[in-house]
Amino acid sequence: MNPGRSSRTPHGWTLLVADVLVCLAWAGSVWAALHVEAGPAVRTVALFAHLGALVVGLGSVLTIDYYGMLWLLGRRSLRHALEFAGPLHVPVWAGLAGLVLSGIILDPDPRALLTRVKLALVLLIALNGVHAHALHRTLVGHENGCPPRRLLVRAVISAALSQLGWWGAVTIGFLNSQS
Repeated sequence: MNPGRSSRTPHGWTLLVADVLVCLAWAGSVWAALHVEAGPAVRTVALFAHLGALVVGLGSVLTIDYYGMLWLLGRRSLRHALEFAGPLHVPVWAGLAGLVLSGIILDPDPRALLTRVKLALVLLIALNGVHAHALHRTLVGHENGCPPRRLLVRAVISAALSQLGWWGAVTIGFLNSQS
């Protein structure tokens, strides 16, 4: 084990495996979206589920980022921010999974540029989520002191990518619903 590395910190190969699994799940969902046909009633239910999953997933992401910002502003300790954010990874992933599963039924058009961008943003969100979870576990090892600058930079980049991905996908979803 590397000095200063928490035993709970994921190793590089674990992240690689998680990244590959996320990419396979994403590719499978895109394939399924091309082959699943649902009637209007099922699409209506899927749209409701999609919106509910958005509330759960994005709401949790916003809460995590808010507590991270409070820590950066010195209004919360790192330990408090990490303890608060830790359990929120479950609803983030549940929301993302719900969005992907319901999105399959919503008949996306992968030939449309905006849909392709949205699919790429969903993949970005998921891959960033894998690495954000690993970063969270790494930061737990530094919760009683000041983490190294490289971890702080990674945290800010991760939060920015998360916000870009979620809000970009929401914007494209809204634009697609208007056409």
